[in-house]
Parts: sequence; structure tokens; C-alpha cells
Amino acid sequence: MSTSRRAPVIVITGTPGTGKTTHAELLAQESPVPLRHINVGDMVKEKGFYESFDDEWQSYTVDEDKLLDELEPLASEGGIILDWHTCDVFPERWADLVVVLRCNHTKLWDRLEKRSYPLKKIQENNEAEIMEVVIEEARSSYAPEIVVELQSEGTEDLESNVARIVQWIEAWKKDHVTSDS
Repeated sequence: MSTSRRAPVIVITGTPGTGKTTHAELLAQESPVPLRHINVGDMVKEKGFYESFDDEWQSYTVDEDKLLDELEPLASEGGIILDWHTCDVFPERWADLVVVLRCNHTKLWDRLEKRSYPLKKIQENNEAEIMEVVIEEARSSYAPEIVVELQSEGTEDLESNVARIVQWIEAWKKDHVTSDS
């Protein structure tokens, strides 16, 4: 899919609280090519792409068909950052880069407490981080050369990670955008 696009599709994923949205927002500002940040969780809520809401877990059961139907033309065009806590729902052909953000579980626990997550949800997300659920999901869903695991524990990591992704975009641009396209 990436051969005809002028800008890449970047998936930023990770356990809730790892800094996906902060990374995506800064990357959209710093990118050498125009990138639109799509907070997939917000899109699900705003457009009603869910089947139900689970009160106990405080989360939506997503209607993946509706979500993917909405995202398909955007992914085909390129120039988007998909920010979501999971990545295996996105077709492999969409992604040019999959960034999995990781965070020390103690720091993650504190971040989720500050969001007033219910204890059960904090525990589940913390276990997911410890068990490397999201990185394993990314590795099993995409080619190894496009999956990158980055630490996200503070401002220094944020700035370093975004700078690294910007360098990747520059290289992508050289490989994919020709003067006659």
C-alpha cells in the first residue's frame, strides 16, 4: 500500500498510560511531512463505533468492521498516525511503522491511578505491560522490520522517541516519494 502514498501510516500503540497520545501529538507537530493524528479510542466513542459499554471495565466493545470501514480510505491515502492501545485490528498492509511504547509497571500504575481508573482496570493494564501483551501482538501481526519498541517514562524519552521517528520519516520519504510522483 505504501508505494503510492506521499506520507506514511504510523501506528503508535502500547498499554494505556504509556504516552501514545502525547507522542502522537508531538510527532504530528514535528513531522517533516503532514501527518494527521487519529486517536482511535476517541473516534470509536465520537462516531459510535461500538456495540456496548462495559461498566465494570469502563470500556467499549468496539465494532471493528465499522471502525475499519472508516479508517480504510484514510490509511490508503497515508499521512496518518493511528493512536490506540491495540494494533492487531489494523491490516498489515496499512502500517509503514508500528511503534510500541513501553513503561515501567510502577510508573504505569501511578499514571493510571492519576486517571482515576478503577483498581481492576489498573491491575489488568499493569499485568498486560508486565506480560508484554502489546509488543507480542505487534510482533505477531506485522513484519519485524517495521515494529519498534521504545521506552516512554518521561520527557527525555518522549523527545528522543519523536526525534527517532522523525528520522525514520525522513528515510521513508527518500525511499517512497520521488520527484515525479
